[in-house]
Amino acid sequence: MAGRGYTIFDTAIGRCGIAWGELGVVGVQLPELREIETRKRLFQLYPDAREMRPPEDIEMAIDGIATTLRGGDGDLSGVTLDMTGIPAFNQRVYQFARSIPRGETRSYAEAASALRASGAIYSVAQALARNPFMIIVPCHRVLEAGHYADRISPHGGSVSRRRLLSIEGAPPSASKTLFDALLSVAPPRPHP
Repeated sequence: MAGRGYTIFDTAIGRCGIAWGELGVVGVQLPELREIETRKRLFQLYPDAREMRPPEDIEMAIDGIATTLRGGDGDLSGVTLDMTGIPAFNQRVYQFARSIPRGETRSYAEAASALRASGAIYSVAQALARNPFMIIVPCHRVLEAGHYADRISPHGGSVSRRRLLSIEGAPPSASKTLFDALLSVAPPRPHP
């Protein structure tokens, strides 16, 4: 496999995108309102990627994402992520998020505590707001203390946290979060 590739694929919530390189998945984009906007976002984030047929390991990731988004238990534990250029703390946050079982949530404070960084609640929230690996790294499962489920990272497209949690069977919740404020503070960072 040479260079980076991407593809657009069907899911129960719309057409998603995935980009990969020689070291694994570099990003997942949930659907925007229109497919052209999803493609545009992928191009902005990964301008060197070319549309192509995904290799077998990426096909397995796509199958896991599609299964998860239709309410099944898609196994994404074996998906290799290319974390080149992602800060070490963010990598730890993503590993923690991947350990949260389907249908369950944790708070930012619980994540910070599990990472032995209890004063880093805001840093946890910022890391999740920059998550390029939507669904594979289920950042929608980590919420502010009030467990409000609303808009997720810019890679979340037009899909809400509440919808993703509902698909997974997590209980609904309704308090206010600072996540929207974080989105304005932490714009997506193109993956090198």
